[in-house]
Amino acid sequence: MPDPVRKLRVLMMVLGGMQAVLGLALVSNSVQIATSIWGEGEPNPWGRTAGEAHSGQVVFAGILVLAMAAWGITTAVKFPTRNPVLRTSAFAYGWTALPFTVVFFQVMPILGIAWLVPAILALVRPNQPETRAWFGGPGRSAR
Repeated sequence: MPDPVRKLRVLMMVLGGMQAVLGLALVSNSVQIATSIWGEGEPNPWGRTAGEAHSGQVVFAGILVLAMAAWGITTAVKFPTRNPVLRTSAFAYGWTALPFTVVFFQVMPILGIAWLVPAILALVRPNQPETRAWFGGPGRSAR
């Protein structure tokens, strides 16, 4: 595996791992996160506060983040198969990882900046000539 492809693979695994941590934090702390967003408020007739009532939305967001993490990690793990669709998947994953910069920046600004650099690299690396050649795209070299 050429060095740019290996670096892209590691990069996608790191991004997926960070997303998995965020997703697990959302799922496991859903009531606290929902309470910080929607506030305590008065209990409804069933005895639930606004935070408890909206915790399902936070869990849903956490599951979506976990699914994105699984997508990135699964794509990176399959790189040795050299399937051309994986390069497209890696490129699409880079575009979907970019908006997470805002989420991480809201949590901790330095974390948002630390996320932005790998997210941009995840967009650039799949289009490098060495990566295209590895996956059999345009401009490929002899194997």
